[in-house]
Amino acid sequence: MIIKRQEDVTTKVLEAFSQTPSPRVREILTALVKHLHGFARDVRLTEKEFEQAVGFVVGLGRKTTDTHNEAVLMAGSLGLSALVCLLNNGNNGQTETTANLLGPFWRMNSPRTESGGSIIRSPTPGPAIFVDVHLKDTDGKPIADAECDVWHSSTEGFYEQQDPKQADMNLRGKFTTDANGHFSFRSIKPAGYPIPIDGPVGDLVRATNRHHYRPAHLHFLFYRPGFKTLISQIYVNDDPVLETDVQFGVTKALIGNYIRHNGSEKPPLADVEGEWYTLDQTFVMERGEARLPRPPIR
Repeated sequence: MIIKRQEDVTTKVLEAFSQTPSPRVREILTALVKHLHGFARDVRLTEKEFEQAVGFVVGLGRKTTDTHNEAVLMAGSLGLSALVCLLNNGNNGQTETTANLLGPFWRMNSPRTESGGSIIRSPTPGPAIFVDVHLKDTDGKPIADAECDVWHSSTEGFYEQQDPKQADMNLRGKFTTDANGHFSFRSIKPAGYPIPIDGPVGDLVRATNRHHYRPAHLHFLFYRPGFKTLISQIYVNDDPVLETDVQFGVTKALIGNYIRHNGSEKPPLADVEGEWYTLDQTFVMERGEARLPRPPIR
């Protein structure tokens, strides 16, 4: 087909891509072309706007390094990361799920920690938190011998890679569930934090008149052969930006019941002073492939 008018462009591209050997790649490319061309027609995209859009995409690549992934940050800021997660978990988007975003700060080889132990590895100010974790399958049966990575930010909103005051692997630990699918640990209550806005993501945030903060949360990654790897975040229920998360990651199932205890109550350990918190959280793993993700940064 020789193109005579704008409508012919889409037909010509779809015809060319129809020879794609992989059925799945062909399906994805066909849908992409239809939606992308439809978008350009719907908004009547100008040549100047197209040039700006291409520059925006180029900016994502230029801003991405070994320690920062601007493209992943953009996917979250558009809600795409949250959507893909929900489409692929909870019986393929049919039921509530404890799955959530990986985030940019997961590291492999967190220190092995016994149940009940602390993941505070250098002096880190903040109220103590005592967390009980329960892991079950979709039938409600406990899952034993599952590995779980835990990590989170300090009360200043920094992960240990970002903060020279913190020891290596501070606020990180790797646990194993017992016969009842349980483990516990001690840490400090995390804080929310801003995402970087010195690149294309910042341009988007400012253009849409949004703030650039994430609500406080604890990260969990569960791994056990025979089950789909479960990545989760449990958000603090009193965080002021819970409903306006810049990465659209908060779901109802992931708002944790962080219970505040004042100084008049006896804490679990004698060295705890002032207010402290407890969290009792249950996670559900689905049957499937056990596969660890690639660490987002080195």
